Order: sequence, then C-alpha cells, then structure tokens
Amino acid sequence: MNILILAAGYATRLYPLTLTKAKPLLEVAGKPMIEWVLDNLASIPDIETVFVVTNNKFAADFQTWADEYRTRQPKLSFKIVNDGSTSDTDKLGAIGDMHYVINNENIMGSDLLVVAGDNLFSEPVDGFAAHAKNYAATLGVYDVGDLEAIKKYNNITVDAQGSITHFEEKPANPTSTLTGIALYYYRNDTLPRVNQYIEEGNNPDQPGRLIQWLYPQIEVNTWTVPGTWFDIGSKETLEQANVIFRDHVKD
Repeated sequence: MNILILAAGYATRLYPLTLTKAKPLLEVAGKPMIEWVLDNLASIPDIETVFVVTNNKFAADFQTWADEYRTRQPKLSFKIVNDGSTSDTDKLGAIGDMHYVINNENIMGSDLLVVAGDNLFSEPVDGFAAHAKNYAATLGVYDVGDLEAIKKYNNITVDAQGSITHFEEKPANPTSTLTGIALYYYRNDTLPRVNQYIEEGNNPDQPGRLIQWLYPQIEVNTWTVPGTWFDIGSKETLEQANVIFRDHVKD
C-alpha cells in the first residue's frame, strides 16, 4: 500500500501566510500540519512509499522537510513529486494530481491511501487502512454534529453496512451531519477508474468529486474518523486549530 499526500494547492485564502510557505508546512500547535497527518498514519503496516505531490514553487521545501522528518520516522520512505505547476492558474487539481502520480510513478499495482496534507487528526487512523482493504473504495467520514455547519462541507448518507447512498456538496438542506473528509482508500483494482474519470473530462479539482462520481458505479464504504478532525481553510480556522490541537500535543 502506498500513501499519497495532496499538497500541491496554493491556499490563496491564507495569503500572505502561504505566499512563501505551503499550507501543509504551516505549523499548528508547534508542528507542521503535514506531520499531524503522518504521525497518525505512520502506524499503518506495510506502507511502501509516501508520495507527497506538490508544485514547482514548494517542491524543494517539501524535500527539505521530508529529509528532516525521516530522522524521526525512519521506517517511512518518501518521494516528493513535483507536478510542474507554478501558480493557482495552471494547477492540475487534486484529482489531476492523483492521476499524475498514479501514472508517472507507476503505482497502479498497489492499493493507494490518499489524504490532504492539511487534514488534521488528533488520533491515529491506522484502523482506516485495515477496514478499507475489504472494499473497492473507502471514504473517511466525520460527524460535525450540526446541520448548519455541514452546509460548508459535503453531506452523505450511508446504508446499514456503511456504504454511501447519497453524496451532496455544500447541501442547502442537509439530511444528516455526516461529512466525507479528504481521507480516501482506493484498492488497486479501482485505480484505473481515476484515469477514466480524467479521460471523460470531469472536473480535476476537489477530491470529493471522484467519490461523488464513483459511488453510483461501485460500492464506496465509509469509516468514521475518531477523535477530533479539523479542516483549515482560512486564517480564522488556522487560529482555532492552534487552540484546539494544543490539547493533543504529546509531551
């Protein structure tokens, strides 16, 4: 199983903080966001390679970070992938980056866990991979607990087996408080569908769109993320994350 961390966006809503530093490298409660992600994935067994897909602007910064981080997580093997984009206007998009890495790194033969580099988890999510191996595709989900708050995200419903029966981006009239987050698992026999999605001319940005396209075709199961999950999209939410995640810093 490979891990793909999506880190090629330009995070324009966080300017000027992200003019000179990639959003996943911004610190939350004393460490870069991407380390919150990886520290909670590192206990997953049988990880082959951690691919970090980024852009031409920040590729060198991620390489410097990865070289240092490996001294603390020596069992992880990293590959920084530069998608060649130079600005928000020529970016490939999250699904476009998935397509780029899958094909350019020739990893179609292994399962792939995909996660956004700014997705903050307070607890290990190794159970996600163990659960997801049983399904063609699996989506991490989180209950935000508020029908008004869910309007900022996507809204999903699931059947008794936890498989998706409805998926709607930014719902005006949500029916549940369950949202799908940027944590995905694609079994290797599902990865060719990423190529199909792109070849059909579908929107290459926003990774949830791939799930929205997939679930009517194949079973997409879900796994509930434990602890606290936080999505950082603005300076205000970055400040909130610093407050919330200080309580989760381990001495």
